[in-house]
Amino acid sequence: MFRRVRGGRSAFGNLINMADVFITDDFLLQNPAAVRLYHEYAEPLPILDFHCHLPPRQIAEDHRFANLAEIWLHGDHYKWRAMRANGEPERFCTGDASDWEKFLAWSRTVPKTIGNPLYHWTHLELYRPFGIRDRLLGPETAQGIWDECNALLASEGFSCRGILRRMGVAVVCTTDDPTDNLAWHAALAADPAFPVRVFPTFRPDRAIAVESVDQFNAWVDRLGEAASLEIRDYASLLEALARRHDFFHAHGCRVSDHGLDTMYAADYTQSEVQAAFAKLRVGRELDGEERVKFKSALLYELAVMDWAKGWVQQFHIGAMRNNNTRMFRALGPDTGFDSIGDLPVARPLAAFLDRLDRDGRLAKTILYNLNPADNEVFATMIGNFQDGTTPGKMQWGSGWWFLDQKDGMERQMRTLANHGLLSRFVGMVTDSRSFLSYTRHEYFRRILCNLLGTEMEQGLAPRDFSLIGEMVRDICYRNAAAYFGFPQS
Repeated sequence: MFRRVRGGRSAFGNLINMADVFITDDFLLQNPAAVRLYHEYAEPLPILDFHCHLPPRQIAEDHRFANLAEIWLHGDHYKWRAMRANGEPERFCTGDASDWEKFLAWSRTVPKTIGNPLYHWTHLELYRPFGIRDRLLGPETAQGIWDECNALLASEGFSCRGILRRMGVAVVCTTDDPTDNLAWHAALAADPAFPVRVFPTFRPDRAIAVESVDQFNAWVDRLGEAASLEIRDYASLLEALARRHDFFHAHGCRVSDHGLDTMYAADYTQSEVQAAFAKLRVGRELDGEERVKFKSALLYELAVMDWAKGWVQQFHIGAMRNNNTRMFRALGPDTGFDSIGDLPVARPLAAFLDRLDRDGRLAKTILYNLNPADNEVFATMIGNFQDGTTPGKMQWGSGWWFLDQKDGMERQMRTLANHGLLSRFVGMVTDSRSFLSYTRHEYFRRILCNLLGTEMEQGLAPRDFSLIGEMVRDICYRNAAAYFGFPQS
């Protein structure tokens, strides 16, 4: 039997008629086995978020958000894309409209997002942490929701740190450039009163971003300053990156991350790479072949650094970024004008991993694809390089960006189960800039439990709650906790 919750109260003590509630206790759980798996095994677990884009400064300073628009809409390109599609002018997304006007525009958009994961996420995020589930967001409810959430954001327990505690977060890994001084991470590490562990992630994308020579050289100069090293040639570039890698390790970093359109694994010689770097440093553009060889060489060297320290390396592959030139010039990157790319990936990815494996230098690796057409490619690719040294050493990461919705998550997990070991999966990440996005872990856990519960109900998996329930606990938390080896507090 399903549990039926017949009544409740909102965060402000208002009685709730549960017959009218969309986000019920058993949301997405479509059978009794799924209900039991979620509530007994998944729901109580803490969250280990090993990839996100939260600003560490806001956590260190325990930032308080002025209103619901600041915490919910500022910087959220998922919502901006939906608002633009709904005909909302740009001033309500990234422009000069007031926060209330932007929130009201979002409330006009939400009823039109049914079928989009934003509809689920929005109402989960109103429920947690704000406790609002007695109404749906729309223009007629916007003022009341705005007032209630703003009152809570001004109260104790709804600062950045308070929200992390409320969401049950144990570990956060932010995303950080090698030139970052990690001062905010140091401040957090020195604060014994805050139980959430916050670690940096080494994200050296700008080291291979050679398309803009001026921007690349400006970044190399900053890298040299951060490493206290004059970068004169390719060898000193590698030395500077190694010094920053050491610095990040000393601050608890155990993870790197790379955002790539495809993998790079061309053959090259050291003289070719040295010549390419010298060419860049005098302000000359590389041709296509030179760019690919330079990227291939540097990615290999960075992977070796990860292996030497026992880090986990992550590769997010397949985004085609900044497609709208007019809006890129007006707003810059990460503003909602990216899409799924379709560059060939199987051969260069195999070649990249194979070289590291042949050299005995293949670190624990998580691969994320953005193009769903590559699902089976990635699911089978990791099996080529499992070596028995670590359970699930090679991982196919959770549904990412355009795929972190119900259908995308289900397809990823079913494909992983078909071609590998779902039981060794390290689970979900937020990959978000929002402190409210921790509901994505809840969303994932409900989907996982429904998938496995359905298998149990259909006789495709044993009706053994100890066996399947422990698998749920592993995927939701314990596999990741064992896999990453973060420093103990």
